[in-house]
Amino acid sequence: MSPTESKYVENKAYLARLAREARLGARENWLRQATEFLPEEQWFRHVKQDFPKYVPFLMKQCELEFRGRILEIGAGGAWLSAELSKLPRVVAIMATDLSPYPLKEYAPRVFELRHAHARKITRMASDFHRLDFPDHYFDYVVCSSVLHRATNIVLALREAKRVLKPGGQLVVIREPVWPLVRIKSRARILAKLLATGINDHFYTLSDYREFFKQAALPMQAQKVNLSRGFKYYVDSVVNGLTHARYAFIGTRRGRSS
Repeated sequence: MSPTESKYVENKAYLARLAREARLGARENWLRQATEFLPEEQWFRHVKQDFPKYVPFLMKQCELEFRGRILEIGAGGAWLSAELSKLPRVVAIMATDLSPYPLKEYAPRVFELRHAHARKITRMASDFHRLDFPDHYFDYVVCSSVLHRATNIVLALREAKRVLKPGGQLVVIREPVWPLVRIKSRARILAKLLATGINDHFYTLSDYREFFKQAALPMQAQKVNLSRGFKYYVDSVVNGLTHARYAFIGTRRGRSS
């Protein structure tokens, strides 16, 4: 492996457990998750044009100082890991996903497209409900559009909290938060998801606050607006009404070392 390439680790214990669970019906869900990346052209366009705006926003508007060791859960093609790897104070990133498929097939292409410092990134399949890492190991845990797919959100939050160092932070972005106004399209979205069988759920901002509270992980919600110019002001007005965009930042109690 080239010193500039990302390392992939075979998590044999987890993959064996996944194979056993697949016989009970989990395999279909695993394969459906892989289709999240289709159509490829559209997804890679977001990777190139839209997703890179998030890290600068988090650093400027949320005053986050990404550094040290970072864990990304539900990484998929690991675009967030790619962007974080370019920050000088970030030492190492572990990009994990329930399925090895996107980590193997998509992440290397994303790293090349986004000019990631791929040598900082290790990829490994892992279940974010039961993380394969020791307590107090990471400075940050990050995820993008992941929590609403959890079987048990509170359990997932508690696991993230467990592996965080005291003072470490969980950063959650791109969660589909139900807006204040009950728009007609909500019913259509739910019907479409039920038809595909994808395990997606949608919660309100109050729901997320309660999840973090139950996990004993103090959380701040920051409205997200990545637009510029006139569109920035339009999005600011409708955010929370016709749609809702937030970054959730949970901080583990205690002082950082």
